[in-house]
Amino acid sequence: MKKKILIITTGGTISMKAGSGGVVPSLSGNDIMNLIPQIDNYADLELHEFSNIPSPMMTPQRMFELSKFVTSNIDNYDGVVITHGTDTIEETSYMLFLTLQTKKPVVFTAAMRSNEETGLDGPRNLFNAIRVASSEKSFDRGVMLAVNDEIFSVREVYKSSTSQINAFDAPHYGVLGMIDVDDIIYYRKSEFRYMFNVDKIEPDVDLIKLCAGVSRKFIDYSVSSGVKGIVIEAFGRGNVNPEMKNGILDAISKNIPVVITSRVPNGRVLGIYGYEGGAKQLEDNGAIMGYDLNSEKARLKLMVLLGMGKSTAEIRQIFKDDRG
Repeated sequence: MKKKILIITTGGTISMKAGSGGVVPSLSGNDIMNLIPQIDNYADLELHEFSNIPSPMMTPQRMFELSKFVTSNIDNYDGVVITHGTDTIEETSYMLFLTLQTKKPVVFTAAMRSNEETGLDGPRNLFNAIRVASSEKSFDRGVMLAVNDEIFSVREVYKSSTSQINAFDAPHYGVLGMIDVDDIIYYRKSEFRYMFNVDKIEPDVDLIKLCAGVSRKFIDYSVSSGVKGIVIEAFGRGNVNPEMKNGILDAISKNIPVVITSRVPNGRVLGIYGYEGGAKQLEDNGAIMGYDLNSEKARLKLMVLLGMGKSTAEIRQIFKDDRG
């Protein structure tokens, strides 16, 4: 018996064609589905067009609304496939990773090439994502990304190329599995899994990226604007310069949770360095270590936890429990 799969389209390059002013959203959900008519042999499909926007227009609140839509409909289906633009797909998919309660397969997919380009990847990726969502093996593996014949945990993956079709990678972890012509093959399950029961999120969380010689003006502005949380994308193991350290401690003194991540794409932040601005000094004074989460995902996680009314101590413990 064929599985019943809900296809949710949100926009992105997979829905785009070149126009007079450049590549723009052009295809409806039905147009996208018509690119792969043979998929009816694999599953019974229903389509919902959630949005048709470039993914830079996706906001955390819209991500959360997408999560709520999946939650309200998942009982009627065996799995869900979501098409999305690649620029923010790792953020939207991670929002669902944090906030969905289901063990049914929820699979994101995307395209790097618009629909008039030679060798377009969108139809193949969508075809494969439906196969993944229809597979018995995909149950209870968390929210996944299926692109370029590979399957990733959305907690672990990030976009690593601006243009190539193999644009996603998880070098610190590796793929969950692969999509071959005859089968869906899994190598492992991700050890990371959260299912927060969330009624709302707190979107007022800032992310500040550090570079050499950066001043504290950005964190001071965040604090003065009444921000509810801050993520600092620091150097290396989570270190900052002395001026930024003082700004971070001032924010903490005002009961604003500050999460420390790294601008380095692989590895963990950790309180090792004890010099002025070192991560150990920050941690000892109340900063929250983001461990191996990248800055974008740490920000979304902080939004979710603040929306749940978690205290700074509770937030610190949850980040610690989830460390890689």
